[in-house]
Amino acid sequence: MTAAETVFPPDTLALREVGLRDGLQMVERFPTTDGKRRWLAAEYAAGVRHFEVGSFLPAGRYPQFADVREVIDTVGALPGAHGMALVLNEKGALAALESGVGEVGCVVSATEEHSQRNARRSRQDAVDVIEQVCRLRDASDHKPLVSAGIAMAFGCSIAGKVAEGDVLSLIENCLEAGADIVSLGDTVGYAGPDQIAGLVRAARNLTDARPLGVHLHDTRGLGLANASAALDEGVRLLDGALGGLGGCPFAPRATGNIVFEDLVYLCESKGFDTGIDIDQLVAVRAIIAEEMPGEDLIGAIAQAGLPLAYPFPRTVSAGQSSHIAS
Repeated sequence: MTAAETVFPPDTLALREVGLRDGLQMVERFPTTDGKRRWLAAEYAAGVRHFEVGSFLPAGRYPQFADVREVIDTVGALPGAHGMALVLNEKGALAALESGVGEVGCVVSATEEHSQRNARRSRQDAVDVIEQVCRLRDASDHKPLVSAGIAMAFGCSIAGKVAEGDVLSLIENCLEAGADIVSLGDTVGYAGPDQIAGLVRAARNLTDARPLGVHLHDTRGLGLANASAALDEGVRLLDGALGGLGGCPFAPRATGNIVFEDLVYLCESKGFDTGIDIDQLVAVRAIIAEEMPGEDLIGAIAQAGLPLAYPFPRTVSAGQSSHIAS
């Protein structure tokens, strides 16, 4: 079993809460370090085990991530928890390796236009960064997973349509560069379920046993339908943000991630045992409201509550179990 399969077993559903990284990209106020610790502890108590914890970016420009090392330490002290942090260059990669984070995330844009605006580099340069990060990891005592997130994989708000062949070529390039995990991002919420299913099906033929993730935004209201389509195609790593926080500052009209609480409910409704207590999860929103007053939090489950018929029967076969062990 590979290192990636140890963290993300093929028969286990991993739901990653990305509020502390993607969710903080475009906010005017952000939590204190203590607030982040309480956020993580409360989500962990609710059963969440996978977290995106921040970015290694210049603190002067991105003060919301200045305490990323402290947040990584917090996740590291939670038994069975797995944290991922984003890096954009060699300096960030070296800092991430020193921090002991469990996963180093890199981003490759599916279009040249977004790549230049987002990171001021070409797509090939972004793949070269992944290769560099993997070399640094291999030479380091600490050997975290390295993941490649393909932004704008289903359509770009700058360039428009994205050819499936371009995305598949990028997947191959990222895997050849040494990435352990590839994730497909619908950065601006362009996709529908059929497009999700088609690209996921083709991508899984390339990734083989390596984990394939899907990162969805709900810009046009199809986020959960797209998540359902991804699950039906065998994806077992999905991202969401508590309260629907998030967006991309370099993608016009990008809005928040799919609501994490609603994503958990969707998975439970499809017969998966997520191991997450939804009522406890919804209660974590109070910490965000306290730490980030005025920030809009959305979500159907938070508004309507769980139905009387909940919990749902477990219908997923044993070979596709989604239980996350405590």
